[in-house]
Amino acid sequence: MSADSLPLPADNHVHTQFSWDAGDGSMEAACRRADEIGLPSIAFTEHVDRSPWRILDERVAGDAAIAPHLDPHGCFHAPTFDIDGYFAEIDRCRSLFPDLRILTGLELGEPHWFPAETDELLRAGTFDRILGSLHSTTIDDDARLIDEWYANAVRAEHDADAIRGYLAEAIRLVEQSDVFEVFAHIDYVTRQIERLGREHDPRDFEAEYRETLRAVRDADRILEINTRRPLDQVIIDWWFEEGGAAVSFGSDAHVGSLVASGFADASAMAVAAGFRPQRDPMDFWRR
Repeated sequence: MSADSLPLPADNHVHTQFSWDAGDGSMEAACRRADEIGLPSIAFTEHVDRSPWRILDERVAGDAAIAPHLDPHGCFHAPTFDIDGYFAEIDRCRSLFPDLRILTGLELGEPHWFPAETDELLRAGTFDRILGSLHSTTIDDDARLIDEWYANAVRAEHDADAIRGYLAEAIRLVEQSDVFEVFAHIDYVTRQIERLGREHDPRDFEAEYRETLRAVRDADRILEINTRRPLDQVIIDWWFEEGGAAVSFGSDAHVGSLVASGFADASAMAVAAGFRPQRDPMDFWRR
């Protein structure tokens, strides 16, 4: 199957105004973009982050999305997910775009750390796509937002430890929580490395990546190809070689114009690894 003949996959990872860090997001704008380009479906997987991140960088603390939610100790507490407003907007967009399949969803940060709160949320509504992700690390018993901690505290000589620590926590995530179907952005830490102008070669950590991929496989989860940063082809190849059943595509868009961004290249990489679109265009791409 040539790259030119590949259909666009569903976008299973999109944020809107209901995610605390998507102040410019719009569910309607994202739907309009998906409808215009012919996506088979779009899933609105809003952030639910419960870790109280200690924010030490004054620039981050002054961010409009962060500042109103800092406690007196400098810990950020993400605002409560507006579940009623979210489902009302889902219904409104479904009426505006009747030919577009609009799926509900959540991106749960560290759900294995907050099992009771997560279970309570999931009982409050029906969600079609649930992602599990890691946005946090623990430093001296403090939860830290990886983005902020990495940009301000991690020197190049510590990159390897950060990568290994992240992948080890990912194993605990998939082993200790069964509430999500898709494991999101396995390369989240490497985003931060590249933001600082440093490089990362996953081949230097092949054993750790493969161990994590086997844990994802053994937990019957789907690996996400997150296109906010192009996932390295070799990681997708390893996922196939380790027996991974399927891949999900996610733009991780926080504004409507970025829905399905990078999907043509990501689809070609998935096919090169051995995954194929299915008869149902909304399905994951399977081996």
